[in-house]
Amino acid sequence: MTDHQSVGLVLKNYSGFYYVQTVDGQLYECKTRGKLKEQVVSGDWVTFTRLDDGRGILEGIQPRKNLLYRPKIANVTMVLIVMAVDKPSPSITLLDRLLLLASLQQLTPCIILNKCDLDPDPKAVLINEYYPQAGFTVLSISARQRHNLESVRQLLKEQIAVLAGPSGVGKTSLINALSNDQLLKTQEVSSKIGRGRHTTRHVELFAIDNNGWIADTPGFSVLDLPIMKSTQLANYYPDFTVFNQECRFADCLHYREKDCGVKTAVDNGTIPSFRYKNYIQLLEEVIEKEKCYR
Repeated sequence: MTDHQSVGLVLKNYSGFYYVQTVDGQLYECKTRGKLKEQVVSGDWVTFTRLDDGRGILEGIQPRKNLLYRPKIANVTMVLIVMAVDKPSPSITLLDRLLLLASLQQLTPCIILNKCDLDPDPKAVLINEYYPQAGFTVLSISARQRHNLESVRQLLKEQIAVLAGPSGVGKTSLINALSNDQLLKTQEVSSKIGRGRHTTRHVELFAIDNNGWIADTPGFSVLDLPIMKSTQLANYYPDFTVFNQECRFADCLHYREKDCGVKTAVDNGTIPSFRYKNYIQLLEEVIEKEKCYR
């Protein structure tokens, strides 16, 4: 790189301009030099030439770790799966699906239980009790009351995160709480100038303390499982791993086989029945897709 070249993260693009943040927090409004072969998306690390007055020329895209397509965002490392402790009550079935989708994308999933100022639904209690010992990070917070947000900020250190979870659980409130209301301000401006109703929706990243970023969009807009082998599914269940060794068959699906270590763990209550039932539901979905693509 020359003295005038820098590396930065694309936070958003709008009307042909790319807003790039350097590691020291400086923001540059960049245009591309000619036509790049690949489309530049939020989350891309790029090289650019600095000009005067906070402007720049985008020169190239650095190699990506990954690219999510729905929504389109690059270099994501983490998914915050947000559920409310109540209003609405959490869906453990959806939670297990989202945990699987995150793992399939090789993203670190973290479970955020929002609205902890409310009395918890029994399912929220189950999540709090079981999922930490199943190998997942679980944090109880209140975005509205700004309770325990520092723990989330520490999680996001040097991460690019997306959100997942049902509507009404406070995902927007969480982004606003973490980003000092950056999303709220953006929404107010968009409303005033009429953006969003007739324009393409772009993903925007908001900077969090400790060089972390969070996207203003759900992590998974499509919840269908990709094609995978039924024998692979249990690999994404860290709480099953220790019991796999007690199965008679090396390729045990933990379904209809005899002498299955996982089913024994379910029978004696070590693995909760709700977790196993959700696994079987997903397994049957995977098996049906396998049949269709043979």
